[in-house]
Amino acid sequence: MSTSHLSDDPSLHDGRAVPRPAEGVWPGLQDPGENRLRMRVARGLMRAAVRRMPMRLIWPDGTVEGGGGPGSPTIRLFRPEACFTRIGCHGLIGFGEGWMVGDWDSDNLVGVLRCFSEHIEELVPRPLRKMRGFYDRGQPNEEVASDSVVSQENVHRHYDLSNDLFQVFLDESMMYSAAWFDGPVGADGRHTESLTAAQHRKLDGVLDLAGVREGSRVIEIGTGWGEAAIRAAQRGARVTTLTLSVEQAELARTRAQAAGVSDRITIDVRDYRDATGEYDAAVSIEMIEAVGAAFWPEYFRTVDRLLAPGGRFGLQSITMPHHRLQATKQSYTWIHKYIFPGGIIPSVEAIEQTLARHTTLHVDDRRSVGLDYAETLNRWRETFLAREPEVRALGFDETFVRMWDFYLAYSEAGFATRYLDDWQFGITR
Repeated sequence: MSTSHLSDDPSLHDGRAVPRPAEGVWPGLQDPGENRLRMRVARGLMRAAVRRMPMRLIWPDGTVEGGGGPGSPTIRLFRPEACFTRIGCHGLIGFGEGWMVGDWDSDNLVGVLRCFSEHIEELVPRPLRKMRGFYDRGQPNEEVASDSVVSQENVHRHYDLSNDLFQVFLDESMMYSAAWFDGPVGADGRHTESLTAAQHRKLDGVLDLAGVREGSRVIEIGTGWGEAAIRAAQRGARVTTLTLSVEQAELARTRAQAAGVSDRITIDVRDYRDATGEYDAAVSIEMIEAVGAAFWPEYFRTVDRLLAPGGRFGLQSITMPHHRLQATKQSYTWIHKYIFPGGIIPSVEAIEQTLARHTTLHVDDRRSVGLDYAETLNRWRETFLAREPEVRALGFDETFVRMWDFYLAYSEAGFATRYLDDWQFGITR
């Protein structure tokens, strides 16, 4: 991808601002002289880190350093002072912003990010970790999902970018969560089955954990584009599904109609906290990550309240190790700033502890599909980049394309290295 730069004006798509760092030689930063020390510290940390990892750093003059060989993942610096000033002032947010505006580039972005993920505990010396507060001020209060208005705005910033955008790189199931692959693996290490087949296996797994069958009354928290509701309705269930995305709701209704099950599906643009009724089964697929840690008790209490006696809950959630959750739950990250405002990923322990302390529910079955998510993301990113002209034709520019490239690669690396996992839980009383 080229490293050309655009103006400082925000990109707009259908009247919505696409977040971006300011651009230029010293993008969004104060006078470089005032940040010289931060730049030098960040440069020293990066050079020390690459020497310990199987990767390389190439400077503009062609100088190469690092612990890797010619075939190793490589960071190619174009504007090193701007890049390291960003990192010195904004930490890993600055690292991601440097990619977005072309301060650095790589022919193997996933490989670079995998190296960092695998050595995450070693990147910053322990004494310097205490200085995190100098650049990490925590999540902005206005992005904490304390009520339905804030939650809807957070959803709006990502999921309402454009249905057409998501249709560019998702498969025909329009599932935007981990698939569950099975069967033969090719010479390239990837499964040979289609992404749609793997997504339907994932959906059937969640519905089975929730006990969805003919005649079940089902509540879904987080509609997406309707495939889970459609799949449940095709089993003979009656489904009420909740979303805060107006655009997703519109397309989900169209898709339910096309599938011939719209008479068994009610799609409500409603916050989960406002849900009413009694249901035999509840399902929620990778929505809890948007709830916020302070509201996990309310999320699970709501499910507990909605379930009829004997009801079951099928939950799919991205997770991180509990010690990493404890260390980072107050942090404000590149993903928060540019992709998922207000979100936080739980741990398995946090889910179990919240259920035990605040509900009558407990986990009685589970399976991991984390490595399957790495393959899912790999396929999404491959399609996204192959169809980049279509993304641009929708009105998204260079910085947006690079931002999403980084997001998909960053996520793939996290799951491939098991820094992140993804679990399907069967939950009952």
